[in-house]
Amino acid sequence: MRKHTRWVAAFAATSLLLAACGDGNGDDTAATDGDAPDLAGAEVSIFGAPSSVEADAINAVIDEYFNQPTGANAFYEGSDSFEEQIVVRVQGGNAPDIALYPQPGAVIEQAQAGNAVSLEELGFDIAELEDRFGEYLLGLGEYEGEHYGIPTNANLKSLVWYNIPVFEAEGYDIPETYEDMVSLSEQMVEDGYTPWAIGTGSDAATGWPATDWLEDIVLRQAGPENYDQWVTNELAFDSPEITEAMETFGEIVFGDGFVIGGPQGIPDLDFRDAPDAIIGDEPAALMHRQASFIVNFFPEGAEFGTDYGVFPFPSVDGNQGALIAGELAVVFRDAPEVKEFIEIFTGEEAQCAGGDFADVSRISPNVNTTADCYRDEVVATSAETILSALQEDTARFDASDLMPSEVGAGSFWSGMNEWMRGGGDTDAVLSNIQASWPN
Repeated sequence: MRKHTRWVAAFAATSLLLAACGDGNGDDTAATDGDAPDLAGAEVSIFGAPSSVEADAINAVIDEYFNQPTGANAFYEGSDSFEEQIVVRVQGGNAPDIALYPQPGAVIEQAQAGNAVSLEELGFDIAELEDRFGEYLLGLGEYEGEHYGIPTNANLKSLVWYNIPVFEAEGYDIPETYEDMVSLSEQMVEDGYTPWAIGTGSDAATGWPATDWLEDIVLRQAGPENYDQWVTNELAFDSPEITEAMETFGEIVFGDGFVIGGPQGIPDLDFRDAPDAIIGDEPAALMHRQASFIVNFFPEGAEFGTDYGVFPFPSVDGNQGALIAGELAVVFRDAPEVKEFIEIFTGEEAQCAGGDFADVSRISPNVNTTADCYRDEVVATSAETILSALQEDTARFDASDLMPSEVGAGSFWSGMNEWMRGGGDTDAVLSNIQASWPN
């Protein structure tokens, strides 16, 4: 039995992110009037970060819902070095027709540079799209009154995965507070275990998983208002609030025996390999913090609920929250086939189909999708956390993804690596990141 009703409620029932869901008939297959164009033989190129089985799932959806019905030929290409490669391609005049950006900050930069085509230019009805995705999410790609990014995927980042057999054998309780989590880590070391598998390796994007850790802590410890100011540089990286959050993260990173390979080895462990460490009767580590999509990278045969479980990232100083992320599709070529692709790919049917692939955990931001779209139990857990956070106004999009790319996808990533390798010189690292913020 699928258990995903709470995800739909999370997006449909809260006024924080979402506007009303249209006329209630769930039909969002057309945003504009008129017959669909003749697209036989037309080609559409799509480029993004998701790769491996997730890329295969995206192409399967594209083929069934766009290529076959229209006669067009659209193809998605995924790259583990997307953030680096998309810059090369755009600057080299070889931009894809559509790019799926994980960083809304980069979307705004493409709008500022005049490279991206706005949804208004393409002829979309923005009010209809707000009904489909909500004002908050659609607004992440807004620049000077026009919209340049359309949501295609969402995920919850505030999750900690753990080894069930050892937790049960040792009688470990799920920590409810960050302090509890540090104490549990100390107990695990006493019992002969390594508590944490933390890997920030990600090719050209190495470092981003460490920024997620810090963002989860800032959101709770400093609060949503300070978090929002941090994103826009009203609150500096070297402020007392961010410094304190970094030191709180350091309790885990630099805890004696807390992390596989020690803090210096964290950037050398690929984030896709880190889940392997918490699986088995004699695991290399017992806990791993990562977003809901990480189920795509658990070892084949590992079963959720038997081999591994998940709990929400705990509260800090009594405050809870939810860090969310996702993709925004950006258009670089104004053509009928490109617009039609966006329309179909973000529509209810194709978005729902994206949730029905084994080992893929794409969550649709389209509020008209139903609970039956998803086969993975983790979606239900993610939904519960998101709904609670939205109701309390403590859900926020990934901060580094909202920052200018030279910071959010540059100095912030590299600075976290430097901090771990260098033994935790917090003041110097945060000052250097702050100095990189563009004027």
